[in-house]
Amino acid sequence: MTADLTVAVWPGMTPRMLRTDPEPETLTAYTRAGGYAALDNPDELLDEVQVSGLLGRGGAAFPLAVKLRTVRANGREAGGAVAIGNGEEGEPTSIKDRWLLRTRPHAVLDGLRLAATVIGAEHAYLYVSDRLAAEHAQAALAELGGELGSLRIELVLVAPGYVAGEETAAVHVVNGGPAKPTDKPPRPFEQGVDGLPTLVSNVETLAQLAYLNIHGAAQFRTLGTDVSPGTFLATVTGADRPAVLYELPHGVAVADLLTVHGVPAEQVTGALMGGYFAGLLNRAILGATLDHETIRSLGSGLGCGAITVLTDDCPVAVAASVLSYFDRENAGQCGSCFNGTAAMAAVASALRDGVAGEDDVARLRRWSVVLRGRGACATLDGAANVAASLVAQFPDVVHSHLGSDCPACRSGAFTATRPYEVERLDEVVGV
Repeated sequence: MTADLTVAVWPGMTPRMLRTDPEPETLTAYTRAGGYAALDNPDELLDEVQVSGLLGRGGAAFPLAVKLRTVRANGREAGGAVAIGNGEEGEPTSIKDRWLLRTRPHAVLDGLRLAATVIGAEHAYLYVSDRLAAEHAQAALAELGGELGSLRIELVLVAPGYVAGEETAAVHVVNGGPAKPTDKPPRPFEQGVDGLPTLVSNVETLAQLAYLNIHGAAQFRTLGTDVSPGTFLATVTGADRPAVLYELPHGVAVADLLTVHGVPAEQVTGALMGGYFAGLLNRAILGATLDHETIRSLGSGLGCGAITVLTDDCPVAVAASVLSYFDRENAGQCGSCFNGTAAMAAVASALRDGVAGEDDVARLRRWSVVLRGRGACATLDGAANVAASLVAQFPDVVHSHLGSDCPACRSGAFTATRPYEVERLDEVVGV
């Protein structure tokens, strides 16, 4: 299943990341809005980042201030540091990073400049896999000429892949290797590009940093919650609706999002969260708000902000497709992941097809626990999240498949190579 994308402005909110003009933002327009302002005191900006509570938008929601301080301290000891803007968007259900690079490349580059300055880096990389995004970013760099002073920014184009966006894979590519994760430790903040401490930051996080530098921490925190301040870009797919990229304030009610998105709550059976990584949630999602603390309390996560709404699709069939995707996309270099994703995909597919037994479900449940943390990257953890959430969130549906009695699958189970993939951007609208 594939989906085209509409970009929509959230009602009553002045967008921070989104633009209503589908054309790429020019250098003139960006600087007129306050971009690329001189950074006279990096320490003051770092303090503002701390006060803002800005969390990473790539999936882990790690505090940016902590990451910046750590890399800066390590870089001072090592005699230098490096910054990478990570725009390799591996989640098929997410398009926010590509959208930013295609339409707001200067916001990303400004954020990369700021982050590099704070950590004391003189060399930075913009790491992307989308060719159109790379073209627009390269055009933005050409517009800048020498305006970034001593900072050198190099564009790195890599073949797309689920594991290619993992932070050690990004470092591996910049260092001349393949786009595959490496063993940890060391982590990039300890030793990364050329052995130097390296900041790897998602491009939306960098664009948020650029906004913060212009408007300040107090303004940044006027939207969102205490724990999850600010806004985030959410790619919403599923429910037989066109995909939409929203900019949402953290804390918005899922019920309100469904109303705006045009999906009746009574039709919703659950959601696939954080792209594929955070797994499935049942109808409990209907009473939730979209912030890290609330979604974590439900046993899931916002991840990269990609949310797939489930209505007619059977959760077992969805899980089988997602686990098969993980099986195909793993790096093939860790036996636990190579064999574990294959085993979980096989059981889920057998369950979908009505040929699995209670012992298979028990194995799936056990694997979802014991396989966590065994790979070089988080691919196996993502697969475990999907398997664990399926059996925990939808026990009745799982049981119905043991007897080949799933109403949703009688007319043909949902199968997809890249479930709910978003392929392209179509238009920008207000809602």
